[in-house]
Amino acid sequence: MKHVPPQVTHQASDGVLEILQYRALLWTFALREIKVRYKQAVLGAAWAVLQPLSLMVVFTLFFSILLNVSSDGIPYPLFVYSALLPWTFFSTSLAFAIPSLTNNAQLITKVYFPRAILPLASVLAAGFDFCIAGLVFCGMMLFYQVRVTIDLLWVFPLLLIQVAFTVAVAFFFSALNVTYRDVRHAMPLLIQLWMFATPVIYSVSVVPERYRALYLMNPMAAVIDGFRKVLVQGHSPDLWSLSPVAATSVILLWAAYRYFKRAEEAFADVI
Repeated sequence: MKHVPPQVTHQASDGVLEILQYRALLWTFALREIKVRYKQAVLGAAWAVLQPLSLMVVFTLFFSILLNVSSDGIPYPLFVYSALLPWTFFSTSLAFAIPSLTNNAQLITKVYFPRAILPLASVLAAGFDFCIAGLVFCGMMLFYQVRVTIDLLWVFPLLLIQVAFTVAVAFFFSALNVTYRDVRHAMPLLIQLWMFATPVIYSVSVVPERYRALYLMNPMAAVIDGFRKVLVQGHSPDLWSLSPVAATSVILLWAAYRYFKRAEEAFADVI
């Protein structure tokens, strides 16, 4: 029998309230994903640290030692890890959020709950990895004797902007993946290319001034540059480039959620 969700869930505002009503289920899905991800893994949650840590070592070897890429006077391991921290959160969120609907096809066709909970749970689970990797970064800050300033508090608005943008991308592509399964296979390549268009292994300062405004239209570029400034350099972020990114992220989140809710009507039939 065809499953038809209540009409009230078709409205975006009602959908947000519904997610809040199902918040216990959201946490349950997030915890389940964390447990499944590290189940029977010998290293357990240490895998959350190994990815950014191993990339830091490789990037330091090739881009700092061999190619002498500028790091604005910051020790390169600290320079690149401060960018890998938010970038890994972003890429991990999408890697698990985009196939989250198709991976739970049997559940979607049998039981009604807000489908947005599934990609949201994947983002929350990636947040767990982010926190674990963040502890390593704190140790690196102590090792390199980084001076902590009041500008460190900018981390919280920067994280909110990144979460808004990440959830927007997750909503859009997870819904699109239900109809076009190629999305799941194309995303790893897109994320790899996206990383090279983002100041992870190099500084924003190497981008020619005439192209910098266009370059910083990439939300992740502005966010990662902001993280690096507040965490390592002890400066406030560039609000001139960050403000439009914040506004764009909110607009994209609203638009992506509306698209998700419209597409949700056919999930049970298409999936």
